[in-house]
Amino acid sequence: MDVNQLKQDLIEYSKEIGIQEIGFTTTDTFETLKQRLVVQQSLKFQSGFEKGSIEERTTPTTLMPKAQSIISIALAYPSRMKDAPKSKKGDRRGIFARASWGKDYHDVLREKLNLLGEFLQSRIDGAAYKAMVDTGELSDRAVAERAGVGFVGKNCALITEDYGSWVYLGEMITNIPFEPDEPIEEGCGDCNICVDSCPTGALVQGGQLNASRCVAYQTITKDFLPDEFREKLGNRLYGCDTCQIVCPKNKKKDFHIHPELEPEPERVKPKLIPLLKISNREFKETYGYMAGSWRGKKPIQRNAIVALAHYKDETAVDTLADLMVNDPRPVIRGTAAWAIGKIGREDAAQMIEEAMVKESDDEVLFEMEKGLDLCKQKA
Repeated sequence: MDVNQLKQDLIEYSKEIGIQEIGFTTTDTFETLKQRLVVQQSLKFQSGFEKGSIEERTTPTTLMPKAQSIISIALAYPSRMKDAPKSKKGDRRGIFARASWGKDYHDVLREKLNLLGEFLQSRIDGAAYKAMVDTGELSDRAVAERAGVGFVGKNCALITEDYGSWVYLGEMITNIPFEPDEPIEEGCGDCNICVDSCPTGALVQGGQLNASRCVAYQTITKDFLPDEFREKLGNRLYGCDTCQIVCPKNKKKDFHIHPELEPEPERVKPKLIPLLKISNREFKETYGYMAGSWRGKKPIQRNAIVALAHYKDETAVDTLADLMVNDPRPVIRGTAAWAIGKIGREDAAQMIEEAMVKESDDEVLFEMEKGLDLCKQKA
């Protein structure tokens, strides 16, 4: 079999099944990434969600011993929402990051990768592949960059020429010796807008991220949100798009190619107060198909409470008071108490003091004290 012809056939097939970008690279160790990960680990910049050891994350042959090439793919997703509902006083809304709009991208990309793998197996006996999307050991961005799909910008996102950074990435290791593509040399130049715009300074410098300070990471933690991040969260329920929105490479980049990746406005920009009352079943039925649901409803509800405090929405206080007293989850009770103090309605202090009498959890009581302090500041 002519491998060069197979490569061309695979590229054509990728277009037929709706893949925007495809690139090929070797299975050589990702040496630059390896060095970066060692530094990241020493500085404790990891998120804690990384999969595999540094060796597994940078040496493809540890994942497939007979690997001979890696294929990288990119699918474009929308950056703008049609008919987006407005957040109004007394009827405030939160927002899911664009990467969570539409059907869970993990499922969409795995389907595309498996189609590519089946195509290869239909053409070559003994063709083998290992596909992964985001949650695999390999760095999607490092693979895509070396495969010529785009370049990694200072915001740590993979930036493509045609679609900016509004792309999902996935890759597959194969035992077929495809000719590698050339990496793209383009970069960010002197532009530093993303680093300067990061709400929490998580972009330590161009290309280096302290993941534990990233707002996107903070939105998926399940504990109390540290005080310094509450002011930064705004109305974000899941993820953060700031470093991509401000990127000049993303100017006028908005693609609506895949119907399954289109946002449902009422779901990705939901009303906050109803979100606090949603049952587990309702949450699963409403948000279960989205990537942003993977950590369950507690972080999202906690973030919704912080968003209501951000808006100082007095119409939410009665709902928050109910959560403060009756919710079985300490993080929700405590965050609600803090939010009541932050909003600062006239009866806020009385509400919190009455709830404190019945509260036994030390962390919740600590948040209640914070809420009372906020009430005193307003007074």
